[in-house]
Amino acid sequence: MPPDLRLERALRRRGYACVAGVDEAGRGAWAGPVVAGVVVLPDREDLPYVDSKTVGPARRARLAAHVRQHALAWAVAEADAAEVDDLGPLRAAHLAAHRAIAALGVVPDAYVTDYLALRFDALPAPEVVAPARADGTSLSVAAASLLAKTHRDARMRAAAVDWPAYGFERHVGYGVPAHRAALRSWGPCPCHRRSVRPVAEIAAQGAGTAGAGKGTA
Repeated sequence: MPPDLRLERALRRRGYACVAGVDEAGRGAWAGPVVAGVVVLPDREDLPYVDSKTVGPARRARLAAHVRQHALAWAVAEADAAEVDDLGPLRAAHLAAHRAIAALGVVPDAYVTDYLALRFDALPAPEVVAPARADGTSLSVAAASLLAKTHRDARMRAAAVDWPAYGFERHVGYGVPAHRAALRSWGPCPCHRRSVRPVAEIAAQGAGTAGAGKGTA
C-alpha cells in the first residue's frame, strides 16, 4: 500500500495540532554529509509522495519539487563529513534533524520519523513516533525522504565537480567497488569520512595522495 496519513491523523486525534515527518539520507555513506528533511503536510490523501528509494532520479526530483510547492512547511539541513566522524552516523543524523527542525519556521508538537528516536530538551517535549520503515507508510516521512535524498544527491554531484576522480555523481558517496578502487588510487579527499573502516584502512595503507583527485577526471 502507498504511504498515507494514518499515523499523522492518529496523533492529531490525540490533540497534537502540528505533526511533522522527518527522514534522513546518507547515514551509511563513505563520503559526504548526512542530510535530514522535515515536512509538515496538509491533511490531504491525494499527495503522491513515496519512499525516495523506490523511484528513480527524475521522478524523485519531480516529487521533491511537489513537496516544496505543497507542504505547509519544510526544511532540509546537514551534518558534514567531519561531524559524522566526530559524532558517529546516528548522532550526526540527529544533529541534522534538529537543525532542519530549527529552520522549519513552525513548531511541531509531534513528529513521525523513520526509526529515528529524536530527543528534545524543551518541556513539554514533543511526541515522537518512530516506527521502522515509516518512509514507506507515512506521507509526511516519505515527503521528508524525498527532500533529504534529492538535496544530498545534489550536494554529491557538486562535490564531483571538485573531485571528479571518485565518481560521486554516480554512487553519491556509498561504498560501491568503483568508489573503493578510486580510494585506493587517490586516497581520501576532504569529502570522505575518515571514521568509516574502509576509508580509514585505505588511508592507513598510504594509498594515493589525499586530495590528488581534485581536478582529475
